[in-house]
Amino acid sequence: MQIALIGTRGVPARYGGFETCVEEVGRRLVKAGHDVVVYCRDVDGSDAEPPPASHEGMQLVHLPAVRKKSFETLSHTALSVAHVMGHPVDAAIVFNSANAPFLPLLRAKGVPVATHVDGLEWKRTKWQGAGRKYYRLAESLAVRWSDALIADAQGIADYYIAEFRAKTALIAYGAPILTDERSDGLADLGVEPGAYHLVVARFEPENHVDVIVDGYRRSGAKKPLVVVGSAPYADHYTARIHSLADERVRFLGAVWDQHLLDQLYAYSATYLHGHSVGGTNPSLLRAIGAGAPTIAFDVNFNREVLEGTGRYFATASDVAAELELAEAYPEVTRQRGIEGQRAAYRYDWDDVAARYEELCVELVTAGARARRLRPSGRRTGIRVHHRAEAAPAAPLPSPTSVSI
Repeated sequence: MQIALIGTRGVPARYGGFETCVEEVGRRLVKAGHDVVVYCRDVDGSDAEPPPASHEGMQLVHLPAVRKKSFETLSHTALSVAHVMGHPVDAAIVFNSANAPFLPLLRAKGVPVATHVDGLEWKRTKWQGAGRKYYRLAESLAVRWSDALIADAQGIADYYIAEFRAKTALIAYGAPILTDERSDGLADLGVEPGAYHLVVARFEPENHVDVIVDGYRRSGAKKPLVVVGSAPYADHYTARIHSLADERVRFLGAVWDQHLLDQLYAYSATYLHGHSVGGTNPSLLRAIGAGAPTIAFDVNFNREVLEGTGRYFATASDVAAELELAEAYPEVTRQRGIEGQRAAYRYDWDDVAARYEELCVELVTAGARARRLRPSGRRTGIRVHHRAEAAPAAPLPSPTSVSI
């Protein structure tokens, strides 16, 4: 098949979950004998090297985008779909429900399309007013105009069933299992293996980096907090995060060296994960795949991934208590990381790619029959809650009496 992957920043993957998924799935589809075209956003800067025409066997099409928060994704997807209109494509995977207005063009060309709906984007603080209304509308349009929907977490699948009575293909991301024992990159950062707490997140309110930093500042933790991340459109929120920090917090900014990032995960005393609206998060999967003991924001998406191996927080006070607990019982904390790594084997990229391949085959063979069976996109009015019912875990009584 000729398969188009549309709606992301493209590959090589250097940014987020969608890009990682495109790279991992796309290269496996190529190995399975398919022709894969990935639509990529042009790199900023006139001095940048010419972009590659291919990567891991995938054909890359580089197109520009309007560098403004509200229009970057939509402008690039518009050009990508226009390019598809002039080329043979058997099936398309469109990432992000925000791109739903372009689906009728693909349908008019006769290209069956599955939309990866991502998380609950309209809940993100950066989308207010018209932006939030647009994302709500885009969800409805994606349900109505997609031949299939893809959810990466059970909580997202439940949302679309309750909200639209729309079924989804539940396909999570993969979790790389990291077994490299090297820690040489940490010395250049001035941190020692096992002697720091870690946050890796884009600086957005729904990722709760401010809550984590505030909680750390309130704690009596002796180990420093290393913060990896940045925010292209959130200067005010970034300033708030920095204002909450004390001298124990180390801000590294964005880290694009994946080997160094993997070492940071693997040798952290704890990994603090504040994401709350994005479904199954690749950073969380990478952390547990590296054996990092994880303290996560208490939503069902995170509990689904961590199973019984996580600790949870909802407030800065919770963060402070969990960090002090982790330092008080280091052996128990390390054991949680080991158990979390075992849980990560459930998330296998080979299985993920096989599911995508099966879905593309279904799209091509079902044709118009599948389109006639799509839901209307009208909302049911049923409200879905994603905060977990369980409260943050109680303090551990002793290193010897804890059930992991």
